[in-house]
Amino acid sequence: VLPEIAKNYSDKVLMVTGAGGSIGSELCRQLLRFGPKKLILFECGEYALYSIHRELRPLAERNDVLLEAVLGSVTDRGRVEVVLLRYGVTVVFHAAAYKHLPIVEENETEGASNNVIGTRVMGEAVAASNAESFVLVSTDKAVRPTNVMGATKRLAELVTQDLQKRYPEKTFSMVRFGNVLGSSGS
Repeated sequence: VLPEIAKNYSDKVLMVTGAGGSIGSELCRQLLRFGPKKLILFECGEYALYSIHRELRPLAERNDVLLEAVLGSVTDRGRVEVVLLRYGVTVVFHAAAYKHLPIVEENETEGASNNVIGTRVMGEAVAASNAESFVLVSTDKAVRPTNVMGATKRLAELVTQDLQKRYPEKTFSMVRFGNVLGSSGS
């Protein structure tokens, strides 16, 4: 573990949206190594949440990290606000997204709702809370979008940039991942 990265997250309350997904779950595994005070697993799929919580519980206990499994949708502002407040979240890693190309192509309204509106809801909730920062997990397909999924993720990036301009006292950032081995996406 790189000390400069670890100190950014040690003893803080971290939240990962889409914690049961392929990218969100790996992010959770890595974040546990940094010694946060608490890790909030936020997921809309009950079985995905159950599975990642069950997997990570022993690792969290070994690292003396409190682990919370929280069921909810990133598009539900009320639920998101309650969770941020209840757990005193410091940093949000927003990995929740519909990213399977053919599925999002056939369900573009739901893709846009989850990927774009969900990002706005999460970001605005962070801005209104005591959280310090928000990190959007994006995709290389947002560079020059040729499909609905890439376009929705590009819009999510624009939303994140707008949030940084509107709320300069917070840190809004993003990272783009390429194809991830074992991902359920493209």
